[in-house]
Amino acid sequence: MSSDYILVERDDDIATVILNRPEKLNALIKPMWQRLGEVVAELSADDSLRCVVLRGAGDKSFAPGNDISEFEESRSNSKDAKIYGQIHHAALAALGECRHPMVALIQGICVGGGLEIASLCDLRICGESSRFGIPINRLGLCVGIREMNALYSLVGKAATLEILLEGRVFGADEALHKGLVTRVVADGEVEAEAYATARRIADGAPLVARWHKQFMRRQVDPAPLSEEEKDLSYLCYDTEDFEIGYRSFLAKTKPEFKGR
Repeated sequence: MSSDYILVERDDDIATVILNRPEKLNALIKPMWQRLGEVVAELSADDSLRCVVLRGAGDKSFAPGNDISEFEESRSNSKDAKIYGQIHHAALAALGECRHPMVALIQGICVGGGLEIASLCDLRICGESSRFGIPINRLGLCVGIREMNALYSLVGKAATLEILLEGRVFGADEALHKGLVTRVVADGEVEAEAYATARRIADGAPLVARWHKQFMRRQVDPAPLSEEEKDLSYLCYDTEDFEIGYRSFLAKTKPEFKGR
């Protein structure tokens, strides 16, 4: 049953991961977090893949956060919350470590845990009526240190504290201004724009996309770069894809990259 909560669709070198509880606006529960982490880890290991689109089922909601009705059974005290948190954090880690570019296709509500998931994607495309926020202070709960990292990396200290301390739910224009989303389009164009974006990514050299993600993760580490890390930037010149891209550019043809 838990596998039904997270669906995977494949269109050649683009995979779509779907948060699938449309009757609850895709509110997140423990089996969803567990399966999400498993699925993303599996996709990350698939070298034939070039981009992942992450979305909610239906067009009303990406995800409104965790299902509060589950708290009494599985998160009613610190001990149970820590056990739940291990599953939650494993899913967030899988999203953060995914080798392939990820595009969040956001329709409608993207709040709480839904915003945590979207924040770990590389690009976030939403509709004009989409709504964002983390109103967790109204529950008397806090966002964990590890859970806060992706949001902080996106919008910085001031905006993160504004979002968490006020607990407001706000619109797409404010989300764009804050840097929470990459692009805002008309509601009816979100799906087409997200998949057009995924196709542009997938048409690029996949090894280069993975290197860029790796290099970007390294930006937040204050340790000096090793000589080996510095040399990573030059490995692309030894790939078959560089030969393909270079020759295609000179010939004015579309490159067909091999991922080698």
